[in-house]
Amino acid sequence: MTPPPRVKSSLTVSIALRMGDVNGKPGMVLRKGDPDAGGVLVVLRGREGMTVLSRITDPEGGHAWIKATGPVPVDQAAVDQYVARQVKFDPDLWVLEFETPDMVPPFEARIL
Repeated sequence: MTPPPRVKSSLTVSIALRMGDVNGKPGMVLRKGDPDAGGVLVVLRGREGMTVLSRITDPEGGHAWIKATGPVPVDQAAVDQYVARQVKFDPDLWVLEFETPDMVPPFEARIL
């Protein structure tokens, strides 16, 4: 079976930011990555803290997200440490942040 075509990272980022605007959950790019194939991290800033979502490829070749910082919200220092570690491994990484009081991403996201 042929995997589905890849969407450029810059397009994924643009769509996520636009959806944030549409859904009243403004976002911003904290770090620009490779426009074609960079990984994407999304920081959700809510009432109870923060969480980092990491985009992964599922076994069928589609996209999904995992709560990279764990199941419960964390503080800014934990987010900064996680992002810094990931950037060391992947210098092409994109990092977005959204204000989302309910900790739900403003874009369609299947969270595993």
